[in-house]
Amino acid sequence: MALTFTPLVTEPLACPDFRLPALDGKTYSTADFKNNKPLVIMFICNHCPYVKAIEDRLIQLAIDAKKIGVHVVAICSNDPIECPDDSFENLQLRAQKKNYPFVYLHDADQQVAMNFGAVCTPDFFVYDQNLKLSYRGRLDDCWKDESKVTQRELFSAIQLLAKGEKTLPPQTPSMGCNIKWIA
Repeated sequence: MALTFTPLVTEPLACPDFRLPALDGKTYSTADFKNNKPLVIMFICNHCPYVKAIEDRLIQLAIDAKKIGVHVVAICSNDPIECPDDSFENLQLRAQKKNYPFVYLHDADQQVAMNFGAVCTPDFFVYDQNLKLSYRGRLDDCWKDESKVTQRELFSAIQLLAKGEKTLPPQTPSMGCNIKWIA
């Protein structure tokens, strides 16, 4: 489990197209989330201690984003052989237990993670209303202890983008476990 940091946004890349099965039994594509609002894509999984530490905050993020019309989409791209906790079935069980308020997609062949350039869990991508990458950073300023959070950096970026702002505060990389690539 190697600690990995996300690269920062250096140019406004377009959101890669995707079409993936979801834990709810449906299939979703990029087009399903276009609504002239920002779009949040987060690469997460079940086994990662960094994701586990912020899981309830991810749920709150999705609830808060939905209130302002912003879609939050999760994707798991980990190799389920290396990480059985991240199998489709185990992802479904966890999502049901926690009642995830976001669409959760499964990237079995890992092509979508490669297209996004995802490197770790959690890895957050926030696209503006034109689906151009605007934010790639951490969730907040204290992943270990929710009681010590003073800045919800990701949600602040979503709010600014939803208002049409183009300039965002400086971004701090997210950190987490590297994606478990298929051998």
